[in-house]
Amino acid sequence: MPDIPLVSTGTDSTTDHVTDEDPVDDAALLASGIELGYGEGIVVDCDDLVIPEGEVTALVGPNGSGKSTLLKGLSAELSPESGTVLLNGSDVQERPAKDLACELGLLDQENAAPGGLTVEDLASHGRYPHRGFLDPLTDEDRDAVERAIDLAGVDHLRDTQLSELSGGQKQLAFVAMTLAQDTDVLLLDEPTTYLDLHHQLRVMEVVRTLNEERDVTVCVVLHDLQQAARFADYLVALDDGEVYDWGPPEDVVTEQLLADVFDVDAAVSYDDEPRIVPRRALD
Repeated sequence: MPDIPLVSTGTDSTTDHVTDEDPVDDAALLASGIELGYGEGIVVDCDDLVIPEGEVTALVGPNGSGKSTLLKGLSAELSPESGTVLLNGSDVQERPAKDLACELGLLDQENAAPGGLTVEDLASHGRYPHRGFLDPLTDEDRDAVERAIDLAGVDHLRDTQLSELSGGQKQLAFVAMTLAQDTDVLLLDEPTTYLDLHHQLRVMEVVRTLNEERDVTVCVVLHDLQQAARFADYLVALDDGEVYDWGPPEDVVTEQLLADVFDVDAAVSYDDEPRIVPRRALD
């Protein structure tokens, strides 16, 4: 994987990942000087941040650290108070919504859809950016929907109405809809919420498959730090709306990070996979 630098964390970081490369050259998404918030309150204050092209980046941090807000800013769902977010060099705020949706997919943390829709109907909604509002599905659209349903593991539910699904099943249906959008960049806000361990692993394996086989750039918000360290190429650790650290998991996930950001005394080791053993909560 390329050595992509974090240009500036906006706070004192324990690790410096600066190189001589220009981060714009290898960035799918580049946030520069962004402040994001609601009303008069600023939730995220980030100098410069790179989401590397062709990699999986996980946003991690405690509740209220600004992970979902940052994702909304990267997707143009939330307009920054200042600064810019570039997608392949183009300001996301200046892109027509439909054009942007052909390149960038977003799965929100909370989703709603009419209960009368089936899982297949919902997945088909992911094709709207690629066709006219009243245009019928093309063969290409149908292929994308079938591929998405298969990847999300919901083929056995395709004819089931959303109102009949459990919370976890409904989450997978929305994953299928987002996958059917078939974008080069995919943003996922806590996609494993409501899922049991089996389905959590299924979703994360789908993320890796999309990245490794189709070169999809993924930025995903995860609560499970060990899961993030296992599946992501890069981690962005947020603390109180600022970037605490950025880089490969083995550089970011340290005992110091657990203490400083999560207020947890823990042992961290790396063998074949990362292992985090919490000891106690810090005051």
